[in-house]
Amino acid sequence: MKIKRVDVFPLVYEEPNDDNAVRSITLVRIEAGDGIVGWGECIAQFPESSAAVAAMLTSGLTEAVIGFDPLEIDVIIDMLFQRTWWYGDVGGTAYFAISALDMALWDLKGKILGVPLYQLLGGKRHEKLPACASTHPKLPTLDAMAEELAAHIRNGYRLVKVGFGKKGQANLGVDEARDLDFVSTVRAAIGDEAGFIVDAGFKSKWDIPRAVRFAHHAAEHRLTWLEDPFPPRDIAAYRTLRAAVPEVPIATGERFWTLEDYQQLCEARVCDVILADPGRVKGVTGMQRIVQLAAQYSVGMDAHTWSSAINTAASIHVSLCAARPTIFELKPKQNPMQHELVTNPIGHRDGYIYAPEGAGLGVEVIEKVVEKYRMR
Repeated sequence: MKIKRVDVFPLVYEEPNDDNAVRSITLVRIEAGDGIVGWGECIAQFPESSAAVAAMLTSGLTEAVIGFDPLEIDVIIDMLFQRTWWYGDVGGTAYFAISALDMALWDLKGKILGVPLYQLLGGKRHEKLPACASTHPKLPTLDAMAEELAAHIRNGYRLVKVGFGKKGQANLGVDEARDLDFVSTVRAAIGDEAGFIVDAGFKSKWDIPRAVRFAHHAAEHRLTWLEDPFPPRDIAAYRTLRAAVPEVPIATGERFWTLEDYQQLCEARVCDVILADPGRVKGVTGMQRIVQLAAQYSVGMDAHTWSSAINTAASIHVSLCAARPTIFELKPKQNPMQHELVTNPIGHRDGYIYAPEGAGLGVEVIEKVVEKYRMR
């Protein structure tokens, strides 16, 4: 059996979980000679980067995989990296493109063999993971935002995660006193048992003293972890924070690309949890290697997926096969790429996430929805 066709779909949509911000992904559809189809995704996130990924794919990469045996994923991915060596050694658009192709190949392989992805990866080490409502608050008052988060806990989520520096009127990550009050208010609203994560994020330009003050306050309110207080390559800042407030777990890594990036992060011993997204780090193949690396260094891992149900499904399978997974994040508000794109949207059951049980990724894409959101 050979690959006979590859189609590329850059999508644009409004994200209700991010104050209806315009977001973008690029999907890949790979069809084998017998008509079986696999889907993959890269989280390019912005329209211009999604369009660039689509152009790269359709200008030669999709044609390059035609005629290959779809079961020989390593052979195909190695060929693609040999082809993109000049512009893809350290990440970037080439990594997005190869991530989407790799994910689609794993989905296709599972469907050809009639088994779920987790079985192809050696089997589940865990049956379920605690579900985290991953949010971008936008309301103007602390009480209103805290109540919104508490509602997610009442609706069954085991944890809530808050992104600072986002759209809307939340004004989080900017005013230090407001940030500290926010943590106190949220903890009081969600109760003592619920998990609580703060993602400082790209737009929160904290210096080391401010991060240390925040972490001390966060420790008093039992923060599950503090995510990305500094740019990911500022290892010295992470080392200082970890030494100053060792009781607050630190998570980072979502902006890295390569296995070498994650190797250096693990060797530095500056975080407790690493974050990786198969739609960015060379697909299922790349993420599987990263979670194995995390296990070697006794570091937890979190699948940083915040895009479509395709990426979510791939992330669940890899996470459940990992030695040291932590939680699993979901967007709590209904949205096009999770609830409209597939026939079987992924949600939590009693506060936990389980693997989709169909062949491959286990989600069925609705192609007319792909066309609806296709970038024109």
